[in-house]
Amino acid sequence: MATKTTGARGAALKAGKAAAGARENPYVQRMIEDPELRDNVRHAFDSARDAYKRMSNGKPPAKALLEDKKLQRDLREATDSLREAADQLRGKRRRKRHRGRRLLFLVVVGAAVVLAVNENARKALLDKVFGAEEEFEYSSTTSSS
Repeated sequence: MATKTTGARGAALKAGKAAAGARENPYVQRMIEDPELRDNVRHAFDSARDAYKRMSNGKPPAKALLEDKKLQRDLREATDSLREAADQLRGKRRRKRHRGRRLLFLVVVGAAVVLAVNENARKALLDKVFGAEEEFEYSSTTSSS
């Protein structure tokens, strides 16, 4: 019985040392403090789990990878989330891609408003796209009787 107790104490000491080491680890601290990092890791795990479920549905893996769009989306989301989490652990902050999309949306809407309101802008755009407007005169080659 004495050996079981000593073994349990040894395991408890090892677990205590592991917990103390984890508290001092900067990566663990960042994981505890940063909710966005936790969300990225959780999202990566969920996407990877969904991808695994889709891979193990009976199709050969190569066929599933090439043909299953949902599987490809899940794998892409998992890799993107893992990449963002890794960048956050290294201290890098990735900018969200929405800024470029918003700017593009504003430019397109602004251009549409200008074209809708300003006739000179419309004419200039049509001249650039289709060429300058030419005058056309019709002359008949047949004679009237």
